Amino acid sequence: MLFTCYSVHVPQATQGSNMRNHPFVSEAHEGKPWFEWIVLGIVVVITVIAASGYTMAATVLLAVTAIGTGLIRLVLRKKSPWKVRSVAFDSFIGIALGIGLLITYFSFFGPLADTFLH
Repeated sequence: MLFTCYSVHVPQATQGSNMRNHPFVSEAHEGKPWFEWIVLGIVVVITVIAASGYTMAATVLLAVTAIGTGLIRLVLRKKSPWKVRSVAFDSFIGIALGIGLLITYFSFFGPLADTFLH
């Protein structure tokens, strides 16, 4: 058998200007664990509600949680207990996820669902 090995040189990042614009990915710059545990607790409750057959309630609660974390990040900015990436990214993902969940759920199961599905 013939194997070809390629070696690619990847230069190490320096502590110059490139590192100042690099997003933080360490625990020191992330959200607060207590808030993340609260969100996890809410998600566990939502899972139990959904498993019990109350999908509308679970979907609405998940959407409200996502929108709430997005708004908390947007309002509190650097002091927010909910941090993943940048303020714009975190806020957009949370709010858009919440709105998207509501639109998707109610387009299939809402009062006007029969109008659009037939």
